[in-house]
Amino acid sequence: MTSKIQEYIEKHKIKSSDCQYHTNRTVKGKKGIGKMRVLVHMNGVAMVEYTCPECAHISYTEEKWKRPFSIKCEKCGVKISVPKLREQMKREMKAEKKANSE
Repeated sequence: MTSKIQEYIEKHKIKSSDCQYHTNRTVKGKKGIGKMRVLVHMNGVAMVEYTCPECAHISYTEEKWKRPFSIKCEKCGVKISVPKLREQMKREMKAEKKANSE
């Protein structure tokens, strides 16, 4: 199944220089792992596809772009934020060190 964001990119021949921001991240929650893909075109609207890490609900929405960026799951209402890459890497490295030392 092709995503709405991917269809939009292909239909409009979007390049990275045409975007303010584009990311595809894994999002960790208390109950599991979700995903979040965000594409912000020059018009300032964020196109967001996500899988909620708490309830596994899959959805698409469009929101006004601002930093830091977050949305609420339309099913369970949990706040889903785009993790900062550096902070996410630090957390993963710390967890890996802890797992290796045990």
